[in-house]
Amino acid sequence: MSNEFALEGRNISKSFREGEHSVRVLQGVDLQVAAGERLAILGRSGSGKSTLLHVLGGLTDPDEGEVIIAGTPIRDVGPAGRARIRNAQLGFVYQLHHLLPEFTALENVALPLLLGNASVREARAAATHMLDAVGLAERLDHRPSQLSGGERQRVAIARALVANPAVVLADEPTGNLDRQSAEQVFDVMLELARQSGTAFVIVTHDESLAAGLQRCLYLDDGRLSEVGL
Repeated sequence: MSNEFALEGRNISKSFREGEHSVRVLQGVDLQVAAGERLAILGRSGSGKSTLLHVLGGLTDPDEGEVIIAGTPIRDVGPAGRARIRNAQLGFVYQLHHLLPEFTALENVALPLLLGNASVREARAAATHMLDAVGLAERLDHRPSQLSGGERQRVAIARALVANPAVVLADEPTGNLDRQSAEQVFDVMLELARQSGTAFVIVTHDESLAAGLQRCLYLDDGRLSEVGL
């Protein structure tokens, strides 16, 4: 990567209409995520954390400012180019796993590579490797309904990392899990982040989990500030 940052947000502002009023959710947010960095974004419910992730992931356009992913300003590319950047440079993990229920774990993880024009053989080999890395080598042919909540999130993590993206954006990835499962999934994410050199931006309400990351930011009144935990 020619740019020292995996992800940048510059002067990002975003508002939404509520009836006759405009509510500004993000106000001139600046964020730089170094290659391989692991950081948390904390904030009260409704503070705009998910909105910020959607903007950083190119899923929602900011009203002002720009997003740069792996050195490429996404406002400079059209919808097709933005989709290619998301598939190649970004991974996503959500509170709900968003796995395709009719696909096996292997097929779900292989999908981003197939969308990126990898061969079936290459995609299956990479997906098998990633599922082994998250401890699911014995679950390749299981569908989501046959997996526990923690296992489904591990599949989602494998899918997010299989294309070796610059950064993974995770929105409350352990929010639906019990404490033990949450800690196990979090540990898997951090270990894979260290091994792969992929940056992680994790939105979480759990300060004890966030404290295990390299940097913690707090979103309040539309602005980000750095905090120590």
